[in-house]
Amino acid sequence: MKLKSFKTYLVAILSMCFLFNFIPCYTAKGDTLDPGVNDKIIYLTFDDGPSVLTSEILDILKKYEVKGTFFLIGNQIKGQEKVVKRIHDEGHSIGLHTYTHNYQKIYSSQDRFIAEMLTTQKIINELTGSNTNIIRFPFGSNRKLSENFLNNLHKHNFKVYDWNLFMSDGINCKTPPYKLYREATKSVDSEEPVILLMHCDYTHKNTCIALPEVIKFYKDKGYEFRVIDENTPEHYFPLKKQV
Repeated sequence: MKLKSFKTYLVAILSMCFLFNFIPCYTAKGDTLDPGVNDKIIYLTFDDGPSVLTSEILDILKKYEVKGTFFLIGNQIKGQEKVVKRIHDEGHSIGLHTYTHNYQKIYSSQDRFIAEMLTTQKIINELTGSNTNIIRFPFGSNRKLSENFLNNLHKHNFKVYDWNLFMSDGINCKTPPYKLYREATKSVDSEEPVILLMHCDYTHKNTCIALPEVIKFYKDKGYEFRVIDENTPEHYFPLKKQV
């Protein structure tokens, strides 16, 4: 890896570490996340698929009869088309996570970012017949999403979803399963629905190990498992101030 690329990647990772622990999220004005009779709601979300491990995640979700939301990278779909179709056919939700997941490229301009989302949207539509419009920023929207940027995304009918709880599998795929479990279950006293960030690319075996216990934990606490879709109010980190 070139030094410049490594520095960019390191900055992104350090930013993730900071925002994971200190940055509040914003829900669209006038809305709450899927209000209903049950105020205990969790969204299981998985980034960076599809991969062979995505199939294992799907097996686990099927076993425990819960649904998840998968934010997919466009250039990883080739060779994993059956996985994408399975996500759709089994009633899970599919979101967009750019085409390349290359930090320097996707954040070089708003046009580049939107173009990557549109490319991935088209690929998924051709496979599933579904025209998904939910998106997640790689490394989160913090310090990237401005009001102007958000308006441009809305012109393409995109809706943005960050998270308010996470596993550190995206920072270190070798994080022990017991630690991933502890991270994923530490905010159960929150009054707002839980949007849990996890990852499902080929390196995240420990996520597969931790996931069943995470599901059991939230089931025992009486949580309802839901998927993010176009009717879910947006949920993103504070907007970047424009100068």
